[in-house]
Amino acid sequence: MQRCLTLTLARHSRLLLKNKFASLHCRPSAAMSSLLINQPKYSWLKELGLFEDNPGVYNGSWGGSGEVITSYCPANNEPIARVTQATLAEYEETVQKTREAWKVWADIPAPKRGEIVRQIGDALRKKINVLGSLVSLEMGKIYVEGVGEVQEYVDVCDYAVGLSRMIGGPILPSERPGHALLEQWNPVGLVGIITAFNFPVAVYGWNNAIALTCGNVCLWKGAPTTPLTSVAVTKIVAEVLEKNNLPGAICSMTCGGADIGTAMARDERVDLLSFTGSTHVGKIVAMMVQERFGRKLLELGGNNAIIVFEDADLNLVVPSAVFASVGTAGQRCTTTRRLMLHESIHDTVVERISKAYKQIRIGDPWDPSTLYGPLHTQQAVEQYLAAVEQAKKQGGTVVCGGKVMDRPGNYVEPTIITGLAHNAPIVHTETFVPILYVLKFKAEEEAFAWNNEVKQGLSSSIFTKDMGRVFRWLGPKGSDCGIVNVNIPTSGAEIGGAFGGEKHTGGGRESGSDSWKQYMRRSTCTINYSKDLPLAQGIKFE
Repeated sequence: MQRCLTLTLARHSRLLLKNKFASLHCRPSAAMSSLLINQPKYSWLKELGLFEDNPGVYNGSWGGSGEVITSYCPANNEPIARVTQATLAEYEETVQKTREAWKVWADIPAPKRGEIVRQIGDALRKKINVLGSLVSLEMGKIYVEGVGEVQEYVDVCDYAVGLSRMIGGPILPSERPGHALLEQWNPVGLVGIITAFNFPVAVYGWNNAIALTCGNVCLWKGAPTTPLTSVAVTKIVAEVLEKNNLPGAICSMTCGGADIGTAMARDERVDLLSFTGSTHVGKIVAMMVQERFGRKLLELGGNNAIIVFEDADLNLVVPSAVFASVGTAGQRCTTTRRLMLHESIHDTVVERISKAYKQIRIGDPWDPSTLYGPLHTQQAVEQYLAAVEQAKKQGGTVVCGGKVMDRPGNYVEPTIITGLAHNAPIVHTETFVPILYVLKFKAEEEAFAWNNEVKQGLSSSIFTKDMGRVFRWLGPKGSDCGIVNVNIPTSGAEIGGAFGGEKHTGGGRESGSDSWKQYMRRSTCTINYSKDLPLAQGIKFE
């Protein structure tokens, strides 16, 4: 999430984000070793239309004359290929073309727009395995998660097709005779989409499919560390638009860093800005968009908890906690970071989860047998080490993991830490790495309170057989999160429900349910079809 209120703050945000992505430029030069794309093992990359050097701007035609960046594989830190980012002038050109494309797209009936979205889903289906492989190679998540991420985009496309025949507002009873009262929903216009490295396909898909169905055009800036995925996805979408004789700029893309992100946040022509990223940068984004009274959709951090009560089925608890804490190497916004155990089962659960951690198959993310891959960048490895040290200083005991692995790439051991206070500073810090803090509680009230005391409010779950407790958990004094689960992990949300969180998570909602409303503007319309002019509330003005 990226942006600001004043010129000074804007400069600050640029410096902040440049530092954040410094790992892009602190790796061995691609010129010093051959690119992976040229090796026979990775020849499948060319099936996605990728080359050694790739243009990073699409607005109906491909281009890019900005900084050339190299994408690296987190599993071995070897260079994959290069992408030329957008300049601010190219961003300006892209915005203009995207807004022109909206004039065409907005005139197409919603069910016809849904048909185009259906074709996008079908095109993604045909490339699901190879695109999933790219996600695995460039982001570092295991292959099945990479494919699953593309499947999520496909599923949202299917969902959006049905939505295209259902969106709209109600006809309301008017208190005045001879009058009709109704709600009219229209697209906001241009939706800017800034996505993070950890879900380089799915989050764009959530926004893109729903926004298109609602009649909007999209301008995408993916993460600077996953530019090849952005290019590959855009090529698939662009081909569908071109086959239907539609302007390619309906789905534009600009690869870039903080300068492009800042421009999007400050640009009044971006009618809605959807931003996924850290809480810290998201706050900067929110301030910049609010300064121009723009619309924003924020999907920020999560410090998610699983609470396990004494009556829980531990055969559900153990695999749920393991999956939610080490899946994607702890780099999901819904990753379980706090595991709260009732004192009567604490030691048993810690022992069982520690045993499961030691059996996790760690390896190359594209190996089908691997369950746990590398962190995305070397910077994340450094954050992992710093968090482990802070936890020790604050009274924690490392019972499993805690070290960097002796192998190429950004591999760290999945880690369990016990003995910390529920309000220890490190426990209240969202560290985007595979560290699970295990806390011991005595009563339901304190466990619920501990769940809610962190600043973020994304995902949460309890394990219990007590139905009264379940409904207390779902009620006003229960979890304050946007995702409130029972007897399942904190991660792995379905696309049919609205996805998002409260408090410092940003309040935005994407994907299913009525999330489509965030991509549209609502007008209340009163139509007088009589020959009289009665006023509301019975007012007489004669």
